Amino acid sequence: MHNINKYQQVSIMQSIYQSTSLLLLAFGATADAFSTTSNAPSSTDVTQVGSLTVPTIGCGTIAWSTDFGRPNPELVDLVATASTNQNGVFLDTGERYGSHAKTALGMGWGETECLVAKLLKDNDAVKDHPSKAVVATKFTPSPWRTTVESVVEACEESRKRLGVESIDLYQIQMPDIVKPLRKFGFDKSYDKVYWDGLAECYNRGLVQNVGVSNYGPTLVTECSEHLAKRGVPLASNQIAYSLIGRHNGAQQTLDTCNELGVKVLAYYPFAMGLLTGKYTSAMPELSAEHALTSSLTKSRRSKFEQKDLERYAKGDGKSIPAGGVAPLLSTMERIANDRDKTVAQVALNYIICKGAVPIPGARTAAQLC
Repeated sequence: MHNINKYQQVSIMQSIYQSTSLLLLAFGATADAFSTTSNAPSSTDVTQVGSLTVPTIGCGTIAWSTDFGRPNPELVDLVATASTNQNGVFLDTGERYGSHAKTALGMGWGETECLVAKLLKDNDAVKDHPSKAVVATKFTPSPWRTTVESVVEACEESRKRLGVESIDLYQIQMPDIVKPLRKFGFDKSYDKVYWDGLAECYNRGLVQNVGVSNYGPTLVTECSEHLAKRGVPLASNQIAYSLIGRHNGAQQTLDTCNELGVKVLAYYPFAMGLLTGKYTSAMPELSAEHALTSSLTKSRRSKFEQKDLERYAKGDGKSIPAGGVAPLLSTMERIANDRDKTVAQVALNYIICKGAVPIPGARTAAQLC
């Protein structure tokens, strides 16, 4: 990654946040970059992820949970609503996703995979035709997983939980960086072993496409080249990316992926809710700064999240200039109002126009729409 010093970063951030005209230029935005399409999905609202044709906006499932073993009614409604979309639905999950304590401790993985499978199956049972659902899941690097076969075994388990013959998109959740025994000298990286595991899953027909997550530009290039030697295309790289989340190598990673033909799947597209519109002014006479700070005082967030949000709201004089992101939010409001859209749609459309697929988390049908 190419780093810039803090003075250059502050200068860039000031140009972005404090000047409307420079804002659009700094983002590399054209009129088309903010021209959202109609609210109703059309046949053109699709893109390619490897061999898959998916909606231009996916749906993250990390917050999905069951109600005492039964699917949450809101999730049932979400899947039912999504199934009416002519372009289907693109769901992103992972073997590590789940709400139970045993999942958090690394025991009994697969809770959300099972939930996704049940929701889709139950929905199909009351429909005249099967849901057009594309489901992506993830392999979690772990200290006890050190062989190609360990990837294949994990893939088989995910495949069974999802109830499919072949997984649409199988991803590595992160680089192999969790090394609890590093101080004892056990710090060997198994990234290449995991890549070979992906290739094995692909060549056995267990998966249709393979991807990675949280890879920077160097590692994603190495992975793509490594897989190519085995005749396996790298379909995707899932990273945190948003209108205000393009630093720390995110933008360079997206640019590299676009050059490689690897589709970026963007999680946290709303930057912890800052770009949803709920922190902007509801009345013309109320400033965005006041609306933002007032809303944050009522936010149900952890102390860590609250502190980070307040840093964006007020600025820290370092990576975020004084005044925070309020000027940006004001500009997004104007763009949204001029086009009869929402601030959230502007935020998502920016990501789409950069060649990525935003994957906001959703728990209700209203959020999905």
